[in-house]
Amino acid sequence: MGFDPWNPEFVAYPYRVYEELRREAPVSYFEPTGQWLISRHADVNALLRDRRLGRSYLHVAGHEEFGRPAEPEFQEPFWRVIRAGMLDVEPPVHTRLRRLVSKAFTPRMVESLRPRVRAMAGELVDAYVEKGGGDLIAEVAEPLPVTVIAEMLGIPDGDRHLLRPWSADICGMYELNPTLEAQHTAVRAATEFSDYLKALAADRRANPGDDLVSALTQIGELTEDELVGTCVLLLNAGHEATVNVTGNGWWSLFRNPAELARLRADRSLLPTAVEELMRWDTPLQMFERWVLEDIEVHGVRIPRGSEVALLFGSANRDPEVFADPDRLDVGRADNPHISFGAGIHFCLGAPLARIELAESFGALLDRTSKLELREEPEWKPGYVIRGLHALNLTATPA
Repeated sequence: MGFDPWNPEFVAYPYRVYEELRREAPVSYFEPTGQWLISRHADVNALLRDRRLGRSYLHVAGHEEFGRPAEPEFQEPFWRVIRAGMLDVEPPVHTRLRRLVSKAFTPRMVESLRPRVRAMAGELVDAYVEKGGGDLIAEVAEPLPVTVIAEMLGIPDGDRHLLRPWSADICGMYELNPTLEAQHTAVRAATEFSDYLKALAADRRANPGDDLVSALTQIGELTEDELVGTCVLLLNAGHEATVNVTGNGWWSLFRNPAELARLRADRSLLPTAVEELMRWDTPLQMFERWVLEDIEVHGVRIPRGSEVALLFGSANRDPEVFADPDRLDVGRADNPHISFGAGIHFCLGAPLARIELAESFGALLDRTSKLELREEPEWKPGYVIRGLHALNLTATPA
């Protein structure tokens, strides 16, 4: 089996193929998606920081000049929302948006959220343990980060159930060669979420509160589309990866029971364990960049107009960087994984994600004497954003 992101067996365990790619073809062209696969840590890390590449090319060229077909007209509402957020734009627009939004993500402000995150995690885990377990993803992993970001944005309690489905549907567009149905679903979700946020912003403009949407409405240099795009990005980026690190992470620990026992015995390992779980089974397997000027990687010329697929999951198992990379080590001290990216698009919410993960894992360890698998989990079909359908466990109280 070679690189095959639509094959369930590959999605379940892509690491053997990655090992072959790193060794034999660190730069290879993948015909089905028209992308150059980059598999080694040093190359992925360097290209993430290389300003000859960008998340978009539309600031320097039109579709035709880049040899790309124009996007179908029906997708316009989706791209209007997505390209108004900072992830899919380049400087100087990116610089301006990130500067504005980063005010809400200073280390001090994020750390001030820890007591609230701890309380939320405790409540969710208490309810989960009281009923003897269940689907950890639906009952703990999803509600925690969604609630945190919803509280930051100021989304009313009664509307929060809308957020996760909107986010999941929007993220369907990021998979490789999405089906026409997935494209239409993503457009519908983006339109509904955009309409919702415009109405919420109008209300907060008139009646500001102590929340991020209210604060964004007070920034004169932020357009309405940019406000909406920023909020959509914060929701999607603010919980998709955290949900999958939680699910993938516990599944990783169950497959490595000695490391789970080690973590139970020594809670001071939680910070390094969180980093290691992000490395060992990476939630975002691939991140794409457009080549804005000709580049060369390992003697291979990649021309302007190409798209590179940076294989985060492969980079995070590179033996040139990580000793014994296929071994899960919850105490791994030297761990320069790139699960949060690098360069100007490095994840703004990384400090918050780390707090959510540490508090969630900590609460589950503190409040249970044993967690056991009820059944082996199944992977969702998505490869780029990679996670489990469910993780059904039996929880024994501490």
